[in-house]
Amino acid sequence: MFFVWYSGRRRRASSRFPPGPPCLPAIDNLLAMEQFTHRGLAKLAKLHGGFFHLRIGFANVFIVSSPETAREILHQQDSLFTHRPVTTAMTYVSYDLADMAFAHYGPFWRHMRKLCVMKLFSRGRDLSWRAVRTEVDDLIKSLAEQKGTVANVGELVFMLSTNMTLRAAFGARSQEDEEEFVAIIRELSEIFLAFNVADFIPFVGWLDLNGINKRMKAGRRALDVFIDRIIDEHIAKWKNGNVSAADMVDDMIAYLAEAPGTDTREDGVELKDLRLTRDNIKCLIMDIMFGGTETAASTLEWVMLELLRSPGELKRAQRELASVVGLHRKVDERDLEKLPYLRFICKEVLRLHPPIPLLLRESLQDCTVSGHAIPRKSRVWINVWAMGHDEKHWPDAEAFRPSSRFAVESADVDFRGGDFRYLPFGSGRRSCPGIQLGMYALELGLAHFLHCFDWSPPDGMTPSELDVDDVFGLTAPKAVRLTAVPWPRLSCPLF
Repeated sequence: MFFVWYSGRRRRASSRFPPGPPCLPAIDNLLAMEQFTHRGLAKLAKLHGGFFHLRIGFANVFIVSSPETAREILHQQDSLFTHRPVTTAMTYVSYDLADMAFAHYGPFWRHMRKLCVMKLFSRGRDLSWRAVRTEVDDLIKSLAEQKGTVANVGELVFMLSTNMTLRAAFGARSQEDEEEFVAIIRELSEIFLAFNVADFIPFVGWLDLNGINKRMKAGRRALDVFIDRIIDEHIAKWKNGNVSAADMVDDMIAYLAEAPGTDTREDGVELKDLRLTRDNIKCLIMDIMFGGTETAASTLEWVMLELLRSPGELKRAQRELASVVGLHRKVDERDLEKLPYLRFICKEVLRLHPPIPLLLRESLQDCTVSGHAIPRKSRVWINVWAMGHDEKHWPDAEAFRPSSRFAVESADVDFRGGDFRYLPFGSGRRSCPGIQLGMYALELGLAHFLHCFDWSPPDGMTPSELDVDDVFGLTAPKAVRLTAVPWPRLSCPLF
């Protein structure tokens, strides 16, 4: 009798939701979980529309791939969707949401975001920008030494973004720190996006059916050891007054609850009510680790792949660089504003391969979206990848066409979240706080790659033979690392 009553109740509730795949008794849409990726959900959207419903265990999940519905959620009703749904692993590793990325919206979150935007990722933090320039120069030197041989571009750009993050966030680190950092990042990235039955059917969590509990505990222990060591080093340095070239951890320690300080810092950033605990600092470091490595590396690798598959676009970008910079010197950051075609390329790659393919939100209360009911605590997955590949909004959507697409539309298409067909960095309150630094690293790295070297596919491969498959995760990186052959093209020394 209970089963009949409960099933009827759910059917009546579902009648108010947007359409979706039919549910099976008891297990709902769990059998379709292999399709819960950006590509799989895009295919389901072609059958059920740009706004459809899934039932997974006890959770209502609403999939959005319509720009109009995304605008309603992220702009018109943004205040009702400010929370992010979090998995068991995310909650545990983030010390019960003590960071900015996963914390629920409220006064604490607003202070944390202000700290990130105005201090940690600010253009005034020259140390971060110097870290990008230094690591790009080191990578160009490494590539110059490999001239004429096959270079693992994917691995090189991952190490570039890793080293930039390490230098900007923690100061110079050792080779051992770098290897430990990479291992932690890769393991936690897998854990955060791994499917866990307990996230949808909480009362089976103790069974650990997917083996997530054991992995997340080991991951947090590794994170504790790594970050505690860094924090202790910085606190000792801070107490000795040695903060002449303060990195991001130094900036955070200035707000540590037990540390003496003033409410207004030397740079004028006022955060009177913000006092960070050690756990807050650990979690912010974790956010920086993820935001500064996986996304930047994946995007730069995709740029190089698309250009190798489109030799005409590659040559056009190199001609622009030669006319603006000349072949007698390397690119300077002041040249970037004079390279509009380079920015068109970056915009097109961000459309085809957004750094975060799915934006995750959670409803704070019962509400209505596009005429359909959204219950409180429902999960909303906005498929940014699907919107960027939608033929209705992007003619010939699968093609890489920066010269014709963004050269014409550049005034209207903004990567900061104002155009809801195109949300590579999200939109609204939960948009990426590090857009400025991320775009600088992408454009400077790409400019050096294209200006300093000519590129060709490895082993006589044709451009069309290059692999374009991706892997779903926290980001959507290439399934197989990109390799290519660099040849120096400048008349000046590269190092």
